[in-house]
Amino acid sequence: MTDAAVTSPTTTGTDASVLPLSGLQYTISHDGYSATIASVGASLRLLTWNGRDLVVPFAEDEVRPGYRGAVLAPWPNRVVDGSYTFDGVDYQLPLTEPSRSHALHGLVCWADWTLQARTAESVTLGTTIVPSDGYPHRIALLVTYSLTDDGLTSTVTAENVGAATAPYGTGPHPYLVAGPGIVDDWTLEFPAAAYLTVTPDRLSPVATVPVETTPEFDFRTPRVIGDTFIDHAFTAIARDADGSASVTVTSPGGTGVRMSFGAELPWLQVHTADRPAPEPSRIGLAVEPMTCPPDAFSTGEDLVLLAPGQSHSAGWTIAATEA
Repeated sequence: MTDAAVTSPTTTGTDASVLPLSGLQYTISHDGYSATIASVGASLRLLTWNGRDLVVPFAEDEVRPGYRGAVLAPWPNRVVDGSYTFDGVDYQLPLTEPSRSHALHGLVCWADWTLQARTAESVTLGTTIVPSDGYPHRIALLVTYSLTDDGLTSTVTAENVGAATAPYGTGPHPYLVAGPGIVDDWTLEFPAAAYLTVTPDRLSPVATVPVETTPEFDFRTPRVIGDTFIDHAFTAIARDADGSASVTVTSPGGTGVRMSFGAELPWLQVHTADRPAPEPSRIGLAVEPMTCPPDAFSTGEDLVLLAPGQSHSAGWTIAATEA
């Protein structure tokens, strides 16, 4: 890596001082793969293989639609009512999902991350969570995106640089694209034996139950998604010998995409990206490996407790598949 590589991010427009709405752009490539990371949210804006989209993209000079491709920390998913108790103290987070009155997807998804290192095939961005009323901890975050023959690997590392133990969780928010068509046309497979039921109005977690109780949520054997609506967290995930697990989405023509993740991510949120008209609906499948389930700040389930000076890493890989 050279100094020039660190100080030369891509910008657009006639005036280089006017940044695109999604921030500075960092494009990396390797043997048919190309990825562009936008600095706002350290978001995966584009990922292609031989020109084929593997995630739903968005424009460079566009406010990122929702959480598409963002890094989620210090919690993924929802904190119900934005309120939780930690170490005997009650906290209130900003309600960033006002329609359901929850705190959604952490504190850094709209932060403008800064470049830490860059090569032709990888880029590392960083940001720091500063103490606030709802989360009085200082957490240094790094995310590295790296392309190899195996696809795009993303690794998020958090270090508690504060003086007190901090609750923590993370995960990504890509919308996978198998090929032509929409979610309804694609075949889905992932090895989860249980899922978290939620309330229909606010999607607040209720209880973890076997997928056999709701057969349309059982994708341990690959099958077409059809018109099934999914916006649920799954767990009891079967693992390979190395602790990894995979989600595979395949189009009728045989093209597809696979997302693999490690044992440090025991939960998996899957969402069929349903949107009200006239918004485009079901154009990608949100696949979000998570270190903890929804509302873990309240329940403590699988919550990472970062002691001062302690670090935590989680990683996942997105790769193209072909029949």
